[in-house]
Amino acid sequence: METINNQTWVNEFFLLGLSSDWGTQVLLFVLFLSMYLLTVLGNFLIILLIRLDTHLHTPMYFFLTNLSLIDVSYATSIVPQLLTHFLKEQKSIPYVSCAAQLFFSLAMGGTEFVLLAVMSYDRYVAVCDPLRYSAIMHGGLCARLMAASWVGGSLNSALHTVFTFQLPMCTNNVIDHIACEILALVRLACVDTSSNEVAIIVSSIILLMTPFCLVLLSYIQIITTILKIHSTEGRKKAFHTCASHLTVVAFCYGMAIFIYIQPHSSPNILQEKMVTLFYALLTPMLNPMIYSLRNKEVKGAWQKLLRQFSDLKSKLASS
Repeated sequence: METINNQTWVNEFFLLGLSSDWGTQVLLFVLFLSMYLLTVLGNFLIILLIRLDTHLHTPMYFFLTNLSLIDVSYATSIVPQLLTHFLKEQKSIPYVSCAAQLFFSLAMGGTEFVLLAVMSYDRYVAVCDPLRYSAIMHGGLCARLMAASWVGGSLNSALHTVFTFQLPMCTNNVIDHIACEILALVRLACVDTSSNEVAIIVSSIILLMTPFCLVLLSYIQIITTILKIHSTEGRKKAFHTCASHLTVVAFCYGMAIFIYIQPHSSPNILQEKMVTLFYALLTPMLNPMIYSLRNKEVKGAWQKLLRQFSDLKSKLASS
């Protein structure tokens, strides 16, 4: 630690993690490593499938490719360090590494929230204005919407990271968390943090509540349009077009709104740890499954790819 102008600046942090029991840590290491490998494998398989199947070269799957990249990036910003700490007695993380982890986790989280709103707009156009879908959701617009998502999430993260790490920390540099999470870091500060808390609330409104409201408006219009469809088969088809995305939206926005919209409330440390695990492990692992199991186009593409692989294997065996 360094003391400058009677204020304490730390060189490293110590994370308390989930448990101090060695047996529990080994079990958690095996469990979380398995989930992380499934996350990476599942998301990269989705990306590969979309790249290989020309029928999936549409705006919806362009956005899904980016969602998979974001999920893998978010998980990678948290989980490898978490796994390493399970096998170490001293769970330290350097100051710079902590700042980098905060930046990348916030950037990926913010980008995903904006992207989900973009994807809901894509579904709105597909259901409510299908005849003009190709004209509206052209390549240029999709690229600009995607760029806006990445830039918005990254700028928000950069601002929070700078504001948070400008705070002088107390002599206690122990973070009761599994990662360098913004609320846990702000609690270590030796000065008044009300401005940081206001910034968290403002960014939550901009990057969380605003996209969430846009998603709600999109789905109100989508549901209204679906209910006007006279054919049962037509209604079912329109609903299945949105079912996967709606499931992912419920997962992603629900937890974030619950934990981040009230940073002033009494902190529940275990709750914060569970939310971080939810976003770093569970959501990225489940998203490929949701889009594979609930999407006929993706299931059809998998079946086609497996048939091609089987045919190739048969040809190689017979030659």
